[in-house]
Order: sequence, then C-alpha cells, then structure tokens
Amino acid sequence: MSLPLVCVTLTGCTVDEMLKDAARATAVGADIVEVRLDKLWVIEQKPEPVEPTNSDSGDSRRTTYVAPIFASQSIDSVDLDSSLISFRTGIELPVILTCRPERQGGYYPGTEKQRIAILSKAIKSGVSWIDLETDIDTKERNKLVKLAGKNTKIIASNHYDESPNSPADIVEEISEYSNSGDIIKIVFNTNGKKDALRLFDVAWRTKDSEDKLSIMGLGAGGDWTRIHAPLLNQDIVYTTMENGWHLAQQGKINTSDLKTAWELLEYN
Repeated sequence: MSLPLVCVTLTGCTVDEMLKDAARATAVGADIVEVRLDKLWVIEQKPEPVEPTNSDSGDSRRTTYVAPIFASQSIDSVDLDSSLISFRTGIELPVILTCRPERQGGYYPGTEKQRIAILSKAIKSGVSWIDLETDIDTKERNKLVKLAGKNTKIIASNHYDESPNSPADIVEEISEYSNSGDIIKIVFNTNGKKDALRLFDVAWRTKDSEDKLSIMGLGAGGDWTRIHAPLLNQDIVYTTMENGWHLAQQGKINTSDLKTAWELLEYN
C-alpha cells in the first residue's frame, strides 16, 4: 500500500505568513504545499472565541469556535510579481499555486479575465503545479494547459457548493474530467455521516481507476477520505498545519495528526 502525497494548504493572507507556514510544513515532512494566491487579496479578521454560557450543558471543556471573516482588498493592493518570486525562492518543497474564484468558494475578488492572467503568470514563474478549475472557459483553459506544457503539472479541480449526490453520478462526472489534468480533485460540502459515506463510496468505486484522484469533503465527515486515503488509493491528500477541535467539523486534518492516524491504521 503506497501513501499519497501529503499537501499542506498554507494558512495566512500575506506572503510572510505563508512562508512561515511552509517552513513548518517542511519540518513535519510534507511532500508539497499549496499556496492560495486568492487569499493575498483578503485580510483575515479573527473574532474572539465565544465562551460557553451554560456550565450545565455537559461540555464546558472548550469555547465555541467562530470562523474568521475575510475582507476583500483592491486588486492593485498585491504585487503579484514580487509575491511569486518570494514563493519560488522561499519555499523548499514543490508548490501548487491556486487562485480560487469566489464561485468555487475562493476569495479572488477580480474578474475572470484578471484571474486567468494571474494563473498565466503563476505558470510562467516555473511552479511545479498549477490548480485549474474544470469550469474555466474551455478556450482559456486550453491555453493555460498548453502554457503549462510538461514543466508544470495540473490539478484539475472542482469545488461543488452542495452536498454529494448519487455516488454513481459523481463517478460518471469524474470520468468526464479524465483528460483534464495530472490529478483530478473533487470537493463537496459534507454535513455528517450520510454525506461522508457517499464520498467514501465514490472513492472506493474509483480506487482502481487509471486516473489519479483526490476526493474529499468540507464539513463534518469530510476528513474520512483523507484519513483512509491510502486504502482508497488517493494520490494526494490536503492537510493543514492548524490545530484545534474545530478542524473535524470543517473536514480538515492536521498534518501530524494524519500521519499518526496512518501509523495507527498501519497504512504504511
């Protein structure tokens, strides 16, 4: 049983914050990191955790997690060229550059034309991997794929703003993306066991596929396919250097915790 690549999605909304997180990811043995370029155009506003109000509730161990708010900034607030140089020179590991649009849960506030230009610059920077959503205009996406050539590998991603539907339908959709990238990444919203089992079913049905896949959820139960990725023959697993009980409710998992889980499950 071979282990998937472990990719740490870097946290922070500035180059310095991401570089520091990349150093931590390198220290814990990550294989690759993802730089979310779209987050350079937002400022993270972290609200104070909410203290429990009922001491008799039976769970006074922890405060209530409140998700941060991301405030958009102007397009000209980011020096992209300088940022790309910093990422290229300041990160030891291979890098996936992503600029996620708002339509797929990202933060980039500009137009699609501007975003395509950013993706083009990202490829020209010599990055190891580029994330290209499958719903990019076909003509524009083909240009980006051609620009990537053999030097930059492609993550063909699709983040659905909904819960997983029929596993058979999802498997069929995955087959439609077969030639769209080096790894096909599918992400759904999950809200508990029912959704988690559907995604697990999809991953199980496709574990012998010739396509390289990464199937996961965002929300409760979304980490099931990450934890059992070696069993499901997933090719890359996205993790975080963040810690906290709230990660499970977001479908995320800490990098070190994932490696510990794999050792306990004897996935090695």
